[in-house]
Amino acid sequence: MELPFDIDFSGKVVVITGAGGAICKTMAMAFAQAGAKVAALNRSAKTIRQLEEECLAKGLCCRAYPVNVLDEEGLLQVRKLVREELGPCDILINGAGGNHPDATTDNEYQHEARAGEKTFFDLDTEGVDAVFRLNFQGTLLPTRIFAEDMSERKSGCILNISSMNAYLPLTKIPAYSAAKAGVSNFTKWLATYFAGTGIRCNAIAPGFLVSNQNRALLFQEDGTPTARAEKILRGTPACRFIESRELLGGAFFLCDDRAASAITGVVLPIDAGFSAYSGV
Repeated sequence: MELPFDIDFSGKVVVITGAGGAICKTMAMAFAQAGAKVAALNRSAKTIRQLEEECLAKGLCCRAYPVNVLDEEGLLQVRKLVREELGPCDILINGAGGNHPDATTDNEYQHEARAGEKTFFDLDTEGVDAVFRLNFQGTLLPTRIFAEDMSERKSGCILNISSMNAYLPLTKIPAYSAAKAGVSNFTKWLATYFAGTGIRCNAIAPGFLVSNQNRALLFQEDGTPTARAEKILRGTPACRFIESRELLGGAFFLCDDRAASAITGVVLPIDAGFSAYSGV
């Protein structure tokens, strides 16, 4: 992988949750390539085991730790293993997150709803709760556990993964949008709370990427964009989707204690201009 600029994270222990997903898998590989010792956390073991093997084949240090970010006891056990095998956490990247179909409407506007479609009034409470637990509690719990390593040494960096939804909620996904807004707000709270301890906390807000999770929503079977994808592209000045590798420059910068020593409480959009465009 070609890194965006020369940077050295040698000696740093980087814990990444959601490392089985497109964004954080790329980050795990990139931080390992930049010299870090990476602890890749993910609920599903298969993808991070493959990541570990791929890194090992390249002589990079990345260890797989299967765990659910909502399992506090499991996280405590992983923290113990990471400390024993890699060392205490220097950088925490909270990347676990996602949506749930039971917290998603079938229509963008209530007045356009057709018979049989799931509207706002049909959203499932448990589905909504699941989205908030995964995105918000799934950020809070790993931070509470791994930031203790940083607090003990009075240094460290936390990077949360927010979203464009945190700026302006997208149609159909009210719970996910609200949960990511909570992640952005929590980022600023953490930055304030830890301001005197040497711990910085920032976030990136990725624009629209194409992944296995959303490919069917963005493209027809013949590869042409769906109506929703066309709306996204019309609202993006660069008129394209972004790639996970394009998040690395912002992530590296915010996690580097020399380059970003005075930067904390920032949510950085990396979105090909989406958040800057009014539509006219």
